[in-house]
Amino acid sequence: MFTDSVELTVSSGKGGQGCVAFRREKFVVNGGPNGGDGGKGGDIWFKCDNNTHTLSHFQKKMHIKADNGAPGEGSNMTGKSGVKKTIIVPPGTQIIDLESGEVLFDMLKHGEEVKFLEGGKGGLGNVHFKSSTNQRPTYAQPGEKGETRHIKLDLKLIADVGLVGFPNVGKSTLISTVSNARPEIANYEFTTLTPKLGQVNIGDFESFVMADIPGIIGGAHEGKGLGIEFLRHIERTKILLYMVDLASYRDLKEQIEVLKDEISSFSEKLGNSKYAIALTRVDVVPPDELQDLVLGFFELLGIEQSKTNEFNFDESMPYYVQSTADETLGFDRKLPYLVAPISSATNKNIEALKYALFNLVQSDRV
Repeated sequence: MFTDSVELTVSSGKGGQGCVAFRREKFVVNGGPNGGDGGKGGDIWFKCDNNTHTLSHFQKKMHIKADNGAPGEGSNMTGKSGVKKTIIVPPGTQIIDLESGEVLFDMLKHGEEVKFLEGGKGGLGNVHFKSSTNQRPTYAQPGEKGETRHIKLDLKLIADVGLVGFPNVGKSTLISTVSNARPEIANYEFTTLTPKLGQVNIGDFESFVMADIPGIIGGAHEGKGLGIEFLRHIERTKILLYMVDLASYRDLKEQIEVLKDEISSFSEKLGNSKYAIALTRVDVVPPDELQDLVLGFFELLGIEQSKTNEFNFDESMPYYVQSTADETLGFDRKLPYLVAPISSATNKNIEALKYALFNLVQSDRV
């Protein structure tokens, strides 16, 4: 089960009690104090591990505790320190203080580790309290208490390209076609109930990560449908691929305007990010209608058709790609980087779309 938000109570370990003891040996008369110190309580650490992709291994409102330190012993023996507790989280996890709402840590890189709570110090044994006026101290310190914090873990997936579209427009089919992701695919709306990540390989040494979220409907930023619950999973993406269904009962203008409005209403920053548009299910549109449909969509967006063979799009279909001649000046964020009709079922323009998106990802990484 996919879980992207949990509340936890975490506690570091308590320090061990100091020991009250005295040296007692056969030929030692009135041996002095030799009580050892208590062990230090265990620390709480967080570790980022990309082998996990969900927070489902945490139970709701569970209490995670580190080990306490062991008490000290005679013969000046210090108690064993408590073992630290390491909490494993997937990349993109934010650790948030429940009381203040402050983001304490943002775990992004695999292998990253941070200490969250310090274990309590062990108490001093009675050997530390001997003096010329108190040669037989019968007092030792108790260990310090550990720290306790109430926190929330929020997971926001990390991807290069985020897929955005109405339900049942082909997002899951596309990500299953171009990547190693295997989402559920069916001919009804809201098939995708949880976000999915897929790695898109470009040749042997290059790749980018694509994220698929449940379909968005009008009012998603206000809680309608499943959109509001998962829109935050594309907050970290810098490039959006809007998927517009050529065969939908919704017209093309309605689809792109609603989608862009919902994204901008949810996050102004996300609404201003670079984007591309894929016109899906071209295989079910009659060829004699396709030309006028796509060119009318170009006119709606205020762009002029511009073709380039750089990415090997099908020349028999109209498509648009922003010129890369002035890459140093950056792309016009008000216009899509590309608009192209595709079909995941027949692989029409899929390879060209992969390379075009990778080109956009590369330009954003520079």
